[in-house]
Amino acid sequence: MPPDSFTVVDWVLGHGAGLLPRAIGVVLVWALPITVWISVIGLFFIWLERKVAGHIQCRLGPMEVGPHGVLQTVADGVKLLAKEDLVPKDADRFLFGLAPILAFAATMVGFAVIPFGPDLLIADLDIGVFYLAAIGSLEAIGIVAAGWSSNNKWSLLGAVRAATQVVSYEIPLALSFITVIALAGSMRMTGLVEAQEGWITNWFLFRNPFVWIAFVISFIAQLAECKRAPFDLPEAESELVSGFHTEYSGMRFAIFFLAEYAQMYLVSALAVVLFLGGWYTGIAPLDHAVADSPVARNLLGAVVIVSKSFFLVFIQMWLRWTLPRIRLDQMMHLCLKVLLPFSMVVLVLSTFWEAVLPYRPITGVVIFVLMTVATIAYVRKVLRGTPSFQKVLRT
Repeated sequence: MPPDSFTVVDWVLGHGAGLLPRAIGVVLVWALPITVWISVIGLFFIWLERKVAGHIQCRLGPMEVGPHGVLQTVADGVKLLAKEDLVPKDADRFLFGLAPILAFAATMVGFAVIPFGPDLLIADLDIGVFYLAAIGSLEAIGIVAAGWSSNNKWSLLGAVRAATQVVSYEIPLALSFITVIALAGSMRMTGLVEAQEGWITNWFLFRNPFVWIAFVISFIAQLAECKRAPFDLPEAESELVSGFHTEYSGMRFAIFFLAEYAQMYLVSALAVVLFLGGWYTGIAPLDHAVADSPVARNLLGAVVIVSKSFFLVFIQMWLRWTLPRIRLDQMMHLCLKVLLPFSMVVLVLSTFWEAVLPYRPITGVVIFVLMTVATIAYVRKVLRGTPSFQKVLRT
């Protein structure tokens, strides 16, 4: 694979193609399909979230428009297209129109290094993880622009909350990335995945007793990055009406949500690459059986990585309808006084474990299971001791 690789485009045009043909090739081969992909998963995730919310709340969710309500999101999209695009009288019209574009573009460019299979990625950068960490917070620029340009105090408060949230979660998130980078010795997406080849015990999640803590830290921080509950403070409809997008209507309103759902897949796919084996199934004979066939290898890899990513998106939705929203000071306390120290300790202990102790896959899995069971037991004990739970028992 060439170091600057545009993979599929290089394969079609050859490595000697000029800049203009390569740029056109990237647009045709990747930009349009990824735009379609973002639109499709956005529609699917909106429907899925409604169904997940419905079943968690002991109801059915959308059922009337299409089988099991599958066309409800399409109907909502048509409604948004037909709605009038309003701009507040005293708003900054230029920034007001630019903000949703910035938010969507910041998510869109992240797909440049996210793989859909061994060869299905736009650019396999040597600094792939660093690139994603750098552009991951750019969406906040669009949100701040939306809140400021709306000339609405609730929107501005939502924008300030978004900026505060970025400052809080970025450092523990970066440290959790560094923990995995130290184990793999690479920031390339393909390099990270190839380091997890083989059985499921080779996944970084099971590599040593501390990496799973880094996974939990990164997952919590990525919830904050996506502004998902319990970190949906920039929106907080019960406090700020709708926060930074209060004044938006029509398709500009929809673009913000499309960017949010696309980012949910983006951070989930990144977590899959870093911790969950990427496109590998975890069944070594199955992966080896398709290794010599580019079509089968990429097809299986795409199914595996998308399935794992969708599962993590489902967990995000599950948590949204399970956990209450926390306050801004609680979010800062969690990120800066809990996650940050833990992530630093995990980085040190994980690298020390790798340097001192030889890698034993079974030992890693056993310790992971024991620590998971102990954590569940502790959380269960804490929850059963809460006043609300005791009140339920008495009734």
